[in-house]
Amino acid sequence: MAVFACAGCGTVLTSPVSQVALPAHAHQCHGHDLLPALLEPGTYAVDPEPSGPPWRKWEEIGAEEAAARGVYAPTHALSYGPPGAVAVAPGDVRGTVLILERCDGYCCGLDGRDGPNLACTRCGHAVATLIDDCSCWQVVWLDPRAVRLLDVDAPSRRVLSWEDLPEQPETPPVEPLGAWSPVWEAAVAVALAHLLAASGGMRVVVPDGPVADAFRPALDALLPPRSPAKSLALAGPGLPDTAADIALVPRHPQTGETWSSCAGSTVPLAADVWMYVAFNRDRRLRPASGGLPEGVYRDDPPPLLPAFSFRADRGVFLHTLARLPEVRQPWLRAIYDRAEDNRSSHAFWR
Repeated sequence: MAVFACAGCGTVLTSPVSQVALPAHAHQCHGHDLLPALLEPGTYAVDPEPSGPPWRKWEEIGAEEAAARGVYAPTHALSYGPPGAVAVAPGDVRGTVLILERCDGYCCGLDGRDGPNLACTRCGHAVATLIDDCSCWQVVWLDPRAVRLLDVDAPSRRVLSWEDLPEQPETPPVEPLGAWSPVWEAAVAVALAHLLAASGGMRVVVPDGPVADAFRPALDALLPPRSPAKSLALAGPGLPDTAADIALVPRHPQTGETWSSCAGSTVPLAADVWMYVAFNRDRRLRPASGGLPEGVYRDDPPPLLPAFSFRADRGVFLHTLARLPEVRQPWLRAIYDRAEDNRSSHAFWR
């Protein structure tokens, strides 16, 4: 286990935490309601990309410099801040005070638009940014320049083996009010970007069930219907390996590692979402009409069904696809441009 301390005076700023993989929805904006905490208590995640000001517009940077920074398609602006921001749950933060002149937000809370808004209580240095506005996952981002990691003598969380994953909680695709889970919308968006890159521009044959409900509409809208085609299959712990062209595999929630498969290409999907699509293949995820046949009764609550067809998160999709070198291929760049211009609105949410 570890704690993070102020780099200036050494004040401990967090409770003991252990590292997990950065969630796919870390920078997602969703709806207009308050969202829960990004991370579970007692955990932290590191964002390898630069974050925060200063920002530079694409027109100032150019394609060559952007590619050197790992971005291969035009985006509005790129951060030239430091890489390595550390995300922790707001309840795990200690020894900080709000910087009142940096507490702006859009609606119901703080969105970090003015930079770090938490200061160390002992020395007063800005150390972190609290985000808790509507549409944002609640999180505190520790500034990597202002904090340092210290090992502490505390019981460490056990790193799950792949065999343990099927016993972990799944993330259900539908929320109680009938809306699709934003976690699903982000996780599928990341996987969809990788899946398109692995397709080589060919049609992808998707297995029936939750995988088809989540991926087939977007793939049918974005890829040509002509043959030949590549096959997609699930692979991972608890499933036999596959000889398909592309394997949809879990991404470990703690280490971020991707399951190894003998398929030609692998596409990572967040483990909590992967487990649902892998082990609940008989559950329908499409909107349904009508009721039970006459004379059929049941006293158990039926599974939740969404009010509309699934759509991946467009913002997360674009962010992911722009950082895959394959997007420089003309056919995939055309898909990116259509999605960026919102000309593929039927395939994406927002």
